[in-house]
Amino acid sequence: MKRKKYRNFAAKIDFYVRKFMKRSKKNAGSRRGVQMVTLCISTAMVLVLLGLVVLSVQTSYNLSKWVKENLTVTVMLSDDVSVNGAKLLCRDLYHRPYSKNIDYISREQALKEQTEAMGSDPSEFLGVNPFPATLELQMHSEYANRDSLKWIAEEIKKNPKVADVTYQVDLMDSVNKNLTKLNLLLLALAMLLTFVSFELISNMVRLSVYSRRFIIHTMKLVGASWGFIRRPFVKQALLVGVIAAFVAIAVLGGCFYGLWYYEPNIINIITWKELTITGVAVLLLGILITVICSYISVNRFLKMTPGELYKI
Repeated sequence: MKRKKYRNFAAKIDFYVRKFMKRSKKNAGSRRGVQMVTLCISTAMVLVLLGLVVLSVQTSYNLSKWVKENLTVTVMLSDDVSVNGAKLLCRDLYHRPYSKNIDYISREQALKEQTEAMGSDPSEFLGVNPFPATLELQMHSEYANRDSLKWIAEEIKKNPKVADVTYQVDLMDSVNKNLTKLNLLLLALAMLLTFVSFELISNMVRLSVYSRRFIIHTMKLVGASWGFIRRPFVKQALLVGVIAAFVAIAVLGGCFYGLWYYEPNIINIITWKELTITGVAVLLLGILITVICSYISVNRFLKMTPGELYKI
């Protein structure tokens, strides 16, 4: 009877121990799952910021080019130039290396546009059309600077059909100066955010590894090599980096779609090339940063003694 009672008691203890172990494993698995989700979301938010910086740095050139190519040089023609003569001059200028687009505005069209702008017809009280025929010249971006415009204007003025050439020098200088400042600001922001992102992700990965520091120590005690111990942590970091990168790419893609929906012309500044490069950059950054941080964090705990593990 005593043996039977002892066996029943031992069976009950074994049952409760197994139940407790299962519950502990389940709770540990749940905590690890929550850590993974938190790490993925946090990393994705950081990668979204990095992706925005990468996209901004890339599109700054397209924005600079677009602004410069929309600056206009006005070529005013002489009063005795016929329509055919103006078209011949257009064709001649169009073949110059600096010309991107040329619009011919006749005297009648200029009068109509100014009448609509002012609300009255100037020719009614002047007796004549005061507006000359003009050519609106838009240049390639590399020629949109003070030095280039100076010799281009002098060259065009040599043509007897041209009365004068005007362009906004101050506006051109202001655009070039502001775009240079913008590029420097974006570069500094990119460097700062890269450093901050690395630190944030490093801290999050370190916290994830910290909760399993005693497991790392136990594996060291049974003779596991450092590479064997690091492998599961690095694989987990790789998975987190890939998932977070795809989440960040989806967020950036949704933002671009919303921007394109309200302003379709944005595709001229943010092209598919920039979007593709940004997506690849976000994926690579997500993988590299998480893997490197995991590698460094695991090494930190591998180098610690048992006493140091209890002190931190």
